[in-house]
Amino acid sequence: MAVVKTCIPRLVIAATHSSAGKTTTTMGLMAALRQQGCTVQGFKVGPDYLDPAYHAEITGRPSHNLDTWMLGEARVLEIFARACRGADIALIEGVMGLYDGHGRDGRGSTAEVAELLAAPVILLVDCHGLGASAAAMVLGYQRYDPRVRLAGVICNRVSGQKHYRLVKDAIEAATGLPVLGYLPWERELQVPERHLGLVARPEGSPLKPLRDKLAAILAETVDWTGLLATAQSAPAVETEATVVPPLCSPPVKVALARDAAFHFYYQDALELLTSLGAELVPFSPLADRELPAGTRGVILGGGFPEMFLPELAANASMRRSLARAAAQGLPVYAECGGLMYLCREVDGYPMVGVVPARVEMTVRLQGFGYTRARSLADNPICQAGQEVWGHAFHYSRLNPESPEFPWAWEADGGRREGFVAGNVLASYLHLHWGANPEWAGSFLRRCQAAS
Repeated sequence: MAVVKTCIPRLVIAATHSSAGKTTTTMGLMAALRQQGCTVQGFKVGPDYLDPAYHAEITGRPSHNLDTWMLGEARVLEIFARACRGADIALIEGVMGLYDGHGRDGRGSTAEVAELLAAPVILLVDCHGLGASAAAMVLGYQRYDPRVRLAGVICNRVSGQKHYRLVKDAIEAATGLPVLGYLPWERELQVPERHLGLVARPEGSPLKPLRDKLAAILAETVDWTGLLATAQSAPAVETEATVVPPLCSPPVKVALARDAAFHFYYQDALELLTSLGAELVPFSPLADRELPAGTRGVILGGGFPEMFLPELAANASMRRSLARAAAQGLPVYAECGGLMYLCREVDGYPMVGVVPARVEMTVRLQGFGYTRARSLADNPICQAGQEVWGHAFHYSRLNPESPEFPWAWEADGGRREGFVAGNVLASYLHLHWGANPEWAGSFLRRCQAAS
């Protein structure tokens, strides 16, 4: 393995809590830096799919997830080093509050990733309704873990210059940290949310007006000299680069569902599949009539199919094409929204019918958080008894038609989950195949063997 040294200037944009404005602020900083002529590389801590889509649209480069719980430290370092090639600066958007992670040890937290990358942290503080109390909050975050380099503060939802001066003076006097700028309180600067997350890019309004407005505001309200000096103070980090030899030559054609209904994919998982010899061919369950010619396997990612049920139901030709592919033994892998699409119906709308179950949308969250699961049978990515780990987040319930339903996994607490039959594996569990490249390798070997 070759040792790679990465010297890129970088910042982690963290916050005191969820919905404090991390994505809005990160988007504005990215847009302003691009206007200054910088090539910006975006990252997102944790398993989020939506924020990286915003990053990519603003920076013009794919954004990458950095998730130490799913991927481990070595893999996160490798992803960071590879993605930063050709960039001038890296901005890493945190997840939830700075120290929030999985369990008491904060596994997967923004703080853990910041420490791993030796990255200075800019703490975003929602100052709505706060004065000098903001200083007490920052002081607590500063002292909580001395291994995390809290290097500055940006204030959000500031009511005006008088308010900003009050919180800035209090924070700097109490902590010694520089307050490097602010965002004013304006309703138009909020990004719409759904299901505790942002509205996905394919269904949202054009991003340019919000992007340009944020960039214009931050160009005036941020101490760019101080912010860039902080980013440039980050030391070099080293990682070992691994080379994954291709499994398939010539490449094997894998149809990848990608449209407004299905678009939840980890960039590094797709790159891993490509490096192993997959030719990923995008197709639209909404608009295309059948799978791409020469398809040897199918991947149906998550998304928001519940927003497009009439359109998905109306495209009977694509539903038949997928059903035929599964019946003919082509490997089909589906996650969350993809699982829903493969079922008999969702809220009464007919779907593909490969999975003998019906799905009902729910008001309450049915599954959320990191999950480990044991395979109950051989499937396209692993053998019976092997463990997988990933993340779940869904507002729907699977109702099998028979008590003999072929469950795929036994998850945490003995809960049965997912569907497996032949070469079809469908589950609510989102996996990052970069966590275990053998999952991707097993899938592609089945694709190669498919007639």
